[in-house]
Amino acid sequence: MHLRIGTRGSKLALAQAETVCRRLTNQGNEVETAIIKTQGDRVTEVPLHEIGGQGIFVRALDDAILHGEIDAAVHSMKDIPAKRPPELPICAILPRDSPADFLIFEGDIGHVQTIGTSSMRRQSQLLRHDPAVTIKPLRGNLDTRIRRLVAGDFDAIVVAEAGIQRLGYQVSGVKLPPQRFIPTANQGTVAVVCRNDPALIETFRPLDHPTTRNDVLMERAAMEEIGGGCFTPLGIYCEHSYLMIEALSLDGSRWKRLEGDVQSEPEARDLGRRLKEQAADLIAEAQARVGDATEG
Repeated sequence: MHLRIGTRGSKLALAQAETVCRRLTNQGNEVETAIIKTQGDRVTEVPLHEIGGQGIFVRALDDAILHGEIDAAVHSMKDIPAKRPPELPICAILPRDSPADFLIFEGDIGHVQTIGTSSMRRQSQLLRHDPAVTIKPLRGNLDTRIRRLVAGDFDAIVVAEAGIQRLGYQVSGVKLPPQRFIPTANQGTVAVVCRNDPALIETFRPLDHPTTRNDVLMERAAMEEIGGGCFTPLGIYCEHSYLMIEALSLDGSRWKRLEGDVQSEPEARDLGRRLKEQAADLIAEAQARVGDATEG
């Protein structure tokens, strides 16, 4: 089958698309890639929650599939909104890479005072760990973030460890353990979205990793129940059906955490509903201070 695969144009997005294309080629398919520009790539000077959240990285590729410009698109799964149109199924979820965040810095960690990140979850978790640090906004692709660190704009930056690994970068710093710094839902996972065409779906089926799919769908089920949007610092991580979820105040001084084994999506949703009830004050407070938007 001849397939046209859409992707964003960053180095990381292209590396992820190349992984998918290589696997498809090994199955005997003819594959070409198409770079699709998204609003999130064009507007980098403001936080994601101010321009629509992570979903802005997905909409342009969704439209390209629906208009017949491409057959499928490759995404970091954490960018894909929880609610999806039925005509655009997630047809493959690749084996998960590291779900953890990574703090990049040079020298002694004791000298880190200013950290760059535009993620409210990361901000809250870092402030919980060390209330004395200063968090400054930082967006852009991985290369842009590293350049700003090298330029001295920050003492450290926080990125997804999976991105560093996929690009083969060697950086100094420390991994933030996901059991303590719970990542955002689906971090470290690459997914493929395609048209709701049985032949296409069957072509992508060999790329799907059942264990990863189970874990990330548990995370998404809990995320849907919690809600909260981009304005709420939320950590959601499932490993081999053990789900950890937390909501934090923006300054990291207060939080509510729940965890446990979940054997089905209803059980994950139940855990999410319980956190939503127990952290209602934190969610309302964040919404009042930041405003309603899509998760970022």
